[in-house]
Amino acid sequence: MKLNPTDLKPIYIQIAEGIEDDILNGVLEEGNECYSQYQISKMFNINPATAAKGINILVQEGILYRVRGLGMHVSKGAKAMIRQKRRPAIAESIRKLVLEAVKLDISKEELIQMINDVTIPKKEDQ
Repeated sequence: MKLNPTDLKPIYIQIAEGIEDDILNGVLEEGNECYSQYQISKMFNINPATAAKGINILVQEGILYRVRGLGMHVSKGAKAMIRQKRRPAIAESIRKLVLEAVKLDISKEELIQMINDVTIPKKEDQ
C-alpha cells in the first residue's frame, strides 16, 4: 500500500483504495487478516483515527469485517465487490477518452491501436 501526499484525495480515501489494491493484487487474501489502524498509522506516520476512517469505509461496504479480539479481516468475495464497485469509473474514463478522441479526430481504429500499444505493468510493479 502506498500513500501520495500530493494527491488531492483525502488520506483516509487513499488508505481505503490502497487496501482495495492490496486485495486485488493478492497481497491481502480473502478470509485472512488485514492491516490494523495502528499498523497503518505507523507505516505512514499518520493519526490512527485517520487510518480507522479509511478502514471503516471498507467495513461499511462489506469488504472488511471485524473479528473481536483478532482484528480486521478481508471478506469472502471482497475482490468481486471491489471490481464491481470500480467498473463504473472505468466506463466513465473510457467515455471521456472517446469524447476527447473525437475532438482530436482520432479514428476508432487509431484509438484501439493506441490501447493495444499500452504496456500493462506486472502486478508486482503496481
